[in-house]
Amino acid sequence: MRKDDQYFLKLAVKKAVQGACKKGGGPFGAIIVKDGEIIARAHNEVIKLNDPSAHAEVLAIRRACKKLATFQLKGCVIYSSCEPCPMCLGAIYWARPLRVVFASPKEHAHLAGFDDDLIYCEISKPHSERKIGFKLLELKNAKAPFEAWEKKDCKTKY
Repeated sequence: MRKDDQYFLKLAVKKAVQGACKKGGGPFGAIIVKDGEIIARAHNEVIKLNDPSAHAEVLAIRRACKKLATFQLKGCVIYSSCEPCPMCLGAIYWARPLRVVFASPKEHAHLAGFDDDLIYCEISKPHSERKIGFKLLELKNAKAPFEAWEKKDCKTKY
């Protein structure tokens, strides 16, 4: 554990409590720090924004990327009040921060009525066995977007 981890993690938990007390979302908070400076902070705003992706980590990532004018958070640390859900975990990996520090394991969220395990289980199932129907529909030109990308000279890899 680094010297500032506890300080910033306490701020993320405080942000989560603020979010829990508002009518806009659930009890989750996130802080993003770079070089000891807070770049972004957020709490869950799913209900307020009518946006199922408005989780604390996703909102904080969006704000930090905007502030830093980049789509990756290299050198940043994400402090989260709870172990990130599968969606947030995906966003975190795409953002490529240095590390993530969290205060509560996903089991605490489960006990409070948030069931991330459903998604973890669904991801590993074949498409035909998922609760929401997924169907691969073969098209002749389905690979066209990837072929166009491969031909592009000035790609920005991410």
